[in-house]
Amino acid sequence: MEPGNDSGISGFLLLGFSEDPELQPLIFGVFLSMYLITVFGNLLLILAVSSDSHLHTPMYFFLANLSFVDICFTSTTIPKMLWNIQTQSKVITYAGCITQMYFFLLCAVLDDFILSVMAYDRFMAICHPLHYTVIMNPQLCGLLVLMSWIVSALNSLLQSLMVLRLSFCTVLEIPHFFCELNQIIQLACSDTFVNDTMMYFATVLLAGAPLAGVFYSYFKIVSSVRGISSAEGKYKAFSTCASHLSVVSLFYCTSLGVYLSSAAPQSSHTSAVASVMYTVVTPMLNPFIYSLRNRDIKRALKRITGVPVM
Repeated sequence: MEPGNDSGISGFLLLGFSEDPELQPLIFGVFLSMYLITVFGNLLLILAVSSDSHLHTPMYFFLANLSFVDICFTSTTIPKMLWNIQTQSKVITYAGCITQMYFFLLCAVLDDFILSVMAYDRFMAICHPLHYTVIMNPQLCGLLVLMSWIVSALNSLLQSLMVLRLSFCTVLEIPHFFCELNQIIQLACSDTFVNDTMMYFATVLLAGAPLAGVFYSYFKIVSSVRGISSAEGKYKAFSTCASHLSVVSLFYCTSLGVYLSSAAPQSSHTSAVASVMYTVVTPMLNPFIYSLRNRDIKRALKRITGVPVM
């Protein structure tokens, strides 16, 4: 393929995790299992929240939205990887790659925003309990989620349009299991300064700002809880935040670790393996983290499935 504009590009090759044919069935089975657990676990959580009137509160509204985004998050990458393994093909079309990258960025930023909004919700519930129901009304909750979708969609659109202006050369192999923005930019043979600048600016703004919001919320929460005299009151306040804090820590530690390590070109394969943590493992674990420590969720799931949740 000659260097040129995007119209001459037929597609990319997703190298995945291993080229060993003997490992392909194992990889297929592991990721299919994780994908099914993620989809069914998050669907159950959404069903539990929507069917139980006791769960029609801001906290569970945001949790249901997070579960929906997590389903979309894994669905942007895993089905294509499973299809390539099944068909023994590594090809993804140029249009398919750009589309996958768009929806991956959309869901990643949405996760950032919704986790930040959930931290704000906990901050309001613990630090301003008397004004909580007034401030966190359905209109504000809906607006927060809507704004998260709008900003995420605009960022994904901008990043995708920036990639469309790039020219690519003969090496179109992506050492990853999906079309990741940084990997695609590295394949370009045209100038990528603007793309790199926009990518890092968006990462700092759209990941750093929500993370700063989470830190601020929990700083205020800790300060407020320290003023509670009884140990039981402190435990109750912290227990309402434990699940969310676990998910935030898991998501940000793994995702930031991947993107900080991806600055080194030799770490491409390692980055692909590490990316599994926040793109697959975290969405899979979220329903378990929230349901195992939450009596309301357990009760709703028991009523739906008829099976007690431990």
